[in-house]
Amino acid sequence: MLDQKEIVSEVKVIVFRLKDEEYGVEVNQVKSIEKLEHITRVPRTPPFVKGVINLRGVVTPIIDLRNRFGLEESLYSESTRIIIVAVGELEVGLIVDAANDVIDIPVNAIEPPPEVVGGVEAAYLRGVAKLDKRLLILLNLDKVLSTEEIKQLDSIEG
Repeated sequence: MLDQKEIVSEVKVIVFRLKDEEYGVEVNQVKSIEKLEHITRVPRTPPFVKGVINLRGVVTPIIDLRNRFGLEESLYSESTRIIIVAVGELEVGLIVDAANDVIDIPVNAIEPPPEVVGGVEAAYLRGVAKLDKRLLILLNLDKVLSTEEIKQLDSIEG
């Protein structure tokens, strides 16, 4: 008889691109992937908070991940996407350069993150996955959206 807790040997992630790096966020944290739409600015928010969108009747805060990670900003293009993620009760949109695909990563291919990867602090990372010739940086959304900032965004939402 199998143990009730199934042993997880793979993690399913959405792969997206920022600058020249590929990142991943776990599928179970992703609600949807949207094309870029008009973002309404909100005063007195951190610079990486671009504003809010009305997504199917829900006011959703939008964060520019390039800005959040201290990478240089770039113009939005046809491939720019907003990945709607859920962290706890909060739904937030993350602006990324492109959302590429969904892949399964073997858990044993994930290593702890080095101090800095592609200019992104290790605190924001869950790990790095080595897949054939690809290096995939896995985000820790709880840290990307730290508690204090989540409280600020919650007040935007509410």
